[in-house]
Amino acid sequence: GGAARRGEAAPLPRMKRRDFSLEQLREFDGARNPRILLAVNGKVFDVTKGSKFYGPEGPYGIFAGRDASRGLATFCLDKDALRDEYDDLSDLNAVQMESVREWEMQFKEKYDYVGRLLKPGEEPSEYTDEEDTKDHTKQE
Repeated sequence: GGAARRGEAAPLPRMKRRDFSLEQLREFDGARNPRILLAVNGKVFDVTKGSKFYGPEGPYGIFAGRDASRGLATFCLDKDALRDEYDDLSDLNAVQMESVREWEMQFKEKYDYVGRLLKPGEEPSEYTDEEDTKDHTKQE
């Protein structure tokens, strides 16, 4: 980032609720798209405001646009922790699964929950606008 771009970009509008396949999630990696999403435990979060961590230059940039569950569970920040196909986490032990759930809670507190990460063949939910607004008020 050049020093000229000191003025932070205006925050992106809140993303509408939607579910993602792994392929769809992949687009939101902060490079091809300014928005950064990642999945934890089957939930997709918008972590754009944490871009200094999750952006292309950030220490956790590898998780942008990906399912971060395994990497977070095993504290592994390299490509080995990323699966290109859907990861059901079935081989993680109880301690690691507990860690995944704790990360999920942390993301829920800090970032916007967007929707679910779809398993292969799973249909996305239809989200109505009411659901969106209902959630807004709950979060304030």
